[in-house]
Amino acid sequence: MSLRYALLALLTAQPMTGYDLAKAFHVSVGHVWHAPDSQIYPELKRMVADGLLVDEAVPWGPTSTKTQYSVTDDGLDAFRAWMNEPIEYARERDPAHLRAAYFEWADPDAARRHLKGHIAQYEVRRVQWQAQLDSIRRRSHPILARRLETDTDHDPEAVVAFKVFTYEGFLDRAEGEIAWARRGLELLDRLHPRA
Repeated sequence: MSLRYALLALLTAQPMTGYDLAKAFHVSVGHVWHAPDSQIYPELKRMVADGLLVDEAVPWGPTSTKTQYSVTDDGLDAFRAWMNEPIEYARERDPAHLRAAYFEWADPDAARRHLKGHIAQYEVRRVQWQAQLDSIRRRSHPILARRLETDTDHDPEAVVAFKVFTYEGFLDRAEGEIAWARRGLELLDRLHPRA
């Protein structure tokens, strides 16, 4: 159900077409909640059916239209209620840490490849998250800029500060995962020195 609220979060900035929403999703909310387009479009239809969104045809080109989605009052109420509910944490499903717990079964070079791959994955994420953080701090992120222009209900400094806080947490996570994998490489080198 969190996909629904991630979409509502984006649409509180402004009405968007499905295409624009999917694009915005992947460059903003998609960093905290992954969903492919194949999940986004059906969820939009369900949200319209549930009264959380309204859809309207808007002109697109000289003879065509596309669907634009806007949040209803019920959608805003649902989003506020969701924001105030306690978080239900999912149980861990972490293949990298699971494998690491049993590296004694792995060829040491395969274990090294796993850890180097883990470092590479989090180095890429670190760059992506840092870019997001930088654009938030500059207030140049397109979704944030629109929100700051249109949101008269919330303190702009708070809007920015909470997003900075979130991405700083992602960067801390990336640094922690990279450091963990490097310690694993050191452990492998100590237990299984290279010839």
